[in-house]
Amino acid sequence: MKVRVRLFASYREAAGGEWLEQVLPDGARVRDLLLALSRRPGLGSAAGRALVARRMEYVAADAALEEGDEVAVLPPLSGGREGRGA
Repeated sequence: MKVRVRLFASYREAAGGEWLEQVLPDGARVRDLLLALSRRPGLGSAAGRALVARRMEYVAADAALEEGDEVAVLPPLSGGREGRGA
């Protein structure tokens, strides 16, 4: 099956583009997608740390994927405002 992957932030920069297609075996799960992405140049950290949304909802690594799914892959969120006074 094929899924369409939209990359954000550092993943997009590392891959050299915002969109890619990934071929996966039938019955694949999000973890399988992340493993496949981690084998691409520059995306090695995707497997263990990425946030994934399928059909515009965040999903866990064991979520099933279907033919034609559109999946967003984001680097882990960090930061925020530190040192905000009381």
